[in-house]
Amino acid sequence: MRILLAEDDALLGDGIAAVLRETGLVVDWLDDGVKAESALLTTDYELVVLDIGLPRQDGLSVLRKLRSKGSDIPVLLLTARDSIEDRVAGLEAGADDYLIKPFAMEELQARVRALMRRAHGRATPEIRVGDLRVDPASRQVWKAEELVVLSGKEFALLIDLLEHKGTARSREQLEDSLYGFGEEVGSNAVEVHIHHLRKKLGEQFIRTMRGVGYVIA
Repeated sequence: MRILLAEDDALLGDGIAAVLRETGLVVDWLDDGVKAESALLTTDYELVVLDIGLPRQDGLSVLRKLRSKGSDIPVLLLTARDSIEDRVAGLEAGADDYLIKPFAMEELQARVRALMRRAHGRATPEIRVGDLRVDPASRQVWKAEELVVLSGKEFALLIDLLEHKGTARSREQLEDSLYGFGEEVGSNAVEVHIHHLRKKLGEQFIRTMRGVGYVIA
């Protein structure tokens, strides 16, 4: 799952990106509002973590432009402004949640997971399909109550397919979900990860829709 982080504080941005990547997310970290707006026009993100006080273009302007285009992507605002008026302005601009600096990284992780659950219509933290049980927070997977060990990319691919269950995902969409800016993508990387997942979870768990992509029915 690929998210956009727009934060101009180098130390904070590096820390947030590292913490979110530890949870299996692909993070594109940008440091100003113009870059963030451009990335949102060209890349399919699952969620945006957006600082209000960005250079060149502030976060609220980026958010308003995003919503004016009809996008319903979840947005978590970050800000040092803690007045009621500022929080109301952020929510009225279209934010889904609001986090005031300084904050604990554990709370950031929890809010990101909650927003992604809500975006995909899930009320419970765990994902269950048949005898498969997945805990995104701990990054653990059980099949028939036996623990299944997955690599980082295998887990990320499984989460993407589960969150879009019933919808075929093309190779290009899965590549975008698994790899961020600057990461090299092998020509058959997705196919290799699919092959490994099928060996671990069952050959029929992930279906191939010829000419369309892959789907968990």
